[in-house]
Amino acid sequence: MLYQRDLTEASTQEVRGTFWQNRRADRETRDFADRLFRESDQQRSRIDELIGRHARRWKVERMAAVDRNVLRLAVCELLLGEAPPAVVIDEAIEVARKFSGTDSGDFVNGILDSVRKQLEADGNGEKS
Repeated sequence: MLYQRDLTEASTQEVRGTFWQNRRADRETRDFADRLFRESDQQRSRIDELIGRHARRWKVERMAAVDRNVLRLAVCELLLGEAPPAVVIDEAIEVARKFSGTDSGDFVNGILDSVRKQLEADGNGEKS
């Protein structure tokens, strides 16, 4: 959903509507995905600022769309603090490797680990 919203700039309601038309998921999975999508979209400026601060020599808008949105989702999860940071980062790396370029896993890992460390230092994240 984040990828679709990023590339089309459709409203969150339009994206949610079209995303779920051809997909099946149990209520719990759907609610979780919808919540992460809403939170990531609502906090997009804050999340992009964090990503940009930790992505040395990279501007968020110049990143590959898949990488950018995997990072947004993972940073949102880190900010929510509901899942262990190591799990969030590992899952983000796997998604990046599967759906983006060959070096995307390392790229995503480096940025997310740096964000995680800042959040922990600021008292905004769990220790992994």
